[in-house]
Amino acid sequence: MSSFRTAIQDLTASLKAWRLWTLLGWLEIRQRYARSKLGPFWLTISMGVLVGTMGVVYGTLFSQRLSDYLPMVAIGLVIWNFFSSTLNEGSLSYIVSANYIRQVRTPRMIYVLQAGWRNFVIFLHNFVIVAIVLAVFGVNSWKVLPLIIPGLALLVLNTLWMASLAGLISARFRDLPQIVSALTQVAFYVTPILFSGQMLQGKHHWIVEFNPLAYLIDLAREPLLGVMPSPTTWAIGVFMAIGGWSLALLLTGRYHKRIPYWV
Repeated sequence: MSSFRTAIQDLTASLKAWRLWTLLGWLEIRQRYARSKLGPFWLTISMGVLVGTMGVVYGTLFSQRLSDYLPMVAIGLVIWNFFSSTLNEGSLSYIVSANYIRQVRTPRMIYVLQAGWRNFVIFLHNFVIVAIVLAVFGVNSWKVLPLIIPGLALLVLNTLWMASLAGLISARFRDLPQIVSALTQVAFYVTPILFSGQMLQGKHHWIVEFNPLAYLIDLAREPLLGVMPSPTTWAIGVFMAIGGWSLALLLTGRYHKRIPYWV
């Protein structure tokens, strides 16, 4: 219980210091695109080219209607980019902030929140692509559309606990960031981003059914496609958030004092 209490105190202090990690995250984005006319919108342009190319090519290969397939791919790629970037950068959050951790007394989890905020800002830039696609092909259901808010909130919560856990373990074992990067690449191909569960027939449907990431993607994607996420999808998202944050906080509290020595 003392470990859990320590982690709760650290998380509370980190949330109260929101001005710090939002400023640091924003400054990193500005520095990355200093003297650039378009700034982070270069990421939006490259994402738009990727969406258009993969949407047309894979839509043709899978014999899908472009009006149905392109919105699914566009939303999936934008959401996946946020998830994978936050997870990969979160695994390095303590390592790249080693100087701050060793020299300044700050809450530990602000560095994970910083990575999450930075990628969420980029996600909002990339969301312009989703808005354009929906404007061109139309919104299937305005009644279901508001569910994007709780769906996206659950996606963010689950992404942050994964990033927090990966960052903590990576501080101790420096090979983990490379493992996380490799696993996210593999997960991309077995998660319904370029395909939907309906495309898998018979025995291959287990690829989606037993993939927890598929449910997280559906929480944020299906409302935009006019589909009501199933109760199972909501339940898995909530269960993962509660269980994942409990584990992340427990381990963070237990090894809280060791992080400066590890980095």
